[in-house]
Amino acid sequence: MLRAMDSAVSGLRSHQNKLDVLGNNIANVNTNGFKSQNYTFKDAMYQTSAASSGGARNDTGTATIGGTNPSQFGYGSVQGAIATDFTSSTPQYVGGFNASINGSGFFITKAANSTVDLSGDHNTQANVEADSVILKNANFNYTRVGQFTIDANGYMVDANKNFVYGYQPTIPGENGVTANNISDPTSYNEKKLVALRAPWKVSADGNNFEFEGGKALQLKSVQVDNDGIIKATINNDNGDAMNIVLGKVAIAAFQNQEGLAKAGNNTFNTRVGDNTGLLTATVPGGATPSLMGGYLEGSNVDLAKEFSDMITTERGFQANAKLITVSDEVLQELVNMKR
Repeated sequence: MLRAMDSAVSGLRSHQNKLDVLGNNIANVNTNGFKSQNYTFKDAMYQTSAASSGGARNDTGTATIGGTNPSQFGYGSVQGAIATDFTSSTPQYVGGFNASINGSGFFITKAANSTVDLSGDHNTQANVEADSVILKNANFNYTRVGQFTIDANGYMVDANKNFVYGYQPTIPGENGVTANNISDPTSYNEKKLVALRAPWKVSADGNNFEFEGGKALQLKSVQVDNDGIIKATINNDNGDAMNIVLGKVAIAAFQNQEGLAKAGNNTFNTRVGDNTGLLTATVPGGATPSLMGGYLEGSNVDLAKEFSDMITTERGFQANAKLITVSDEVLQELVNMKR
């Protein structure tokens, strides 16, 4: 009798957990970049009253004892897995300084401003593995929501006021580069993952520029292209309007994105030793998905599915509650037998 009640209690608890997951999904039906979760059940432990037996034969091969199957009592259901559905949702055009990733991948953000040194070489397994460890130890946040602005200090930030990371144009004097033009860079420094910002100094021809140093120049008409290039207009040393490139937005890719942990505010976290596998940071285009400038990714919550799951989960909860009531009535009858 107590076994039935224990099973019902475990069923109530697991169905309540699923309702909690469904409620969170429905609450975020209009949350940009939200990824819904799926809840599954699994059966609990069992008590074996009779073990499985294969029977017996005599020396001539004649069966003398028949085989029997096991007899077991179950103890209800428990939580199986809560898996995140990373299916891309429909991008919505909102215009402005926004972007949506056209495929898998994540924008890289962080509350702190820092520089992460990488090998920049994705052709050797050793470098990919080493860079993956460096990126995971950097405590970045990963998001699908490309809702960007430029703050008062000239930095590119997201809606959570986190710095957005990417690669700046290669500065003359670095890696053998003798000349470059910030209006049309020939290369980007993929060995340094940095918080993208406006330069503080640009020559009239655009061949000499500095990102580190003084107060950032004021930007105008900031936009993000499909290849991740951040473009803007500034006034150069002569005070003339000039089109420049701040850099390229970095896109993070995981071997197993389902291993990411939700961290709230439309962000995900990873760490060394989790189940995400190798983490790489590259620029959009080629093998990496491109961006859709002016778009934001919507929520991938399917309301029809959520409501149907809610109905079946509610009925399951009611059935388990009814089993507790029946168990209580039977126990009451047993108590009354003594009267």
